[in-house]
Amino acid sequence: MTTTGDSPGATSPATDGEAEDIILSTEGITKRFGAVVALRGVDMHLRRGEVLGLVGDNGAGKSTFVKIVTGFQRQDAGRIFVEREEVDFHSVTDARRAGIETVYQDLALVPQLTVYENLFLNRELTGLGRLGWLSRPKMRRLATEYLHDIRVSVPDIDAEVELLSGGQRQAIAVARATRQNAKILLLDEPLAAMGAKESTLIIDLVKDLSVNRGVSMIVIDHNYTHLFELCDRINVIQEGRVTVDTRVADTSIEELTELMVAEYRRQVREGQALLRA
Repeated sequence: MTTTGDSPGATSPATDGEAEDIILSTEGITKRFGAVVALRGVDMHLRRGEVLGLVGDNGAGKSTFVKIVTGFQRQDAGRIFVEREEVDFHSVTDARRAGIETVYQDLALVPQLTVYENLFLNRELTGLGRLGWLSRPKMRRLATEYLHDIRVSVPDIDAEVELLSGGQRQAIAVARATRQNAKILLLDEPLAAMGAKESTLIIDLVKDLSVNRGVSMIVIDHNYTHLFELCDRINVIQEGRVTVDTRVADTSIEELTELMVAEYRRQVREGQALLRA
């Protein structure tokens, strides 16, 4: 496991060859909420086709960092680069234009709509421009072709999403994001409350999108087993900084667990010391 050394927030530097392949990076991202400092200079990089796991206790800064990268919030200091060009996000729409999409735990699907209607949600195809009728046959055909192309199997393209399994709904949410030409996906607990069969569906989809299509992903998950199944590399965020940057192949669940337990105990000791002071 590789720690980040004496420079708070800095991840392991990429080599020249690797730098050319970096699709997303941040430098010194800082965010405050009044007297609370949520992020203390986060440096992070994500390579093309890589799956990066974010690990950290509640309150460590993971969610705040993701909200900034996706344009939901603005940083107080620091810079964001997409394909080595600096970007300035003022909204989620700005981030989407740069090719960044998020699939949250609640999926943001409409349960009463069909599979193909959810895939084209807010991007419906019409016969005569915006005021024309919906081109349902075309949307069905394109949805079927795309799901087949990325190896996602659903019982019926006309089935309402609420009738699908959890894994199938998650797959549809990911498919909708990638169909919209997302280059970078942020996945929030993608395997939550899923059995082995359901998890396998999503793991296979993530690997296919990253390896065969070059989609880069950041995964937030509190289950280390999930992260080791899904990810190529892991960043640990503690107290608003990236403290560990390691390839999955260079660490273990036991080592990661030991690190997080040690950090928790340290914070408990500091809290007890403050109470006694």
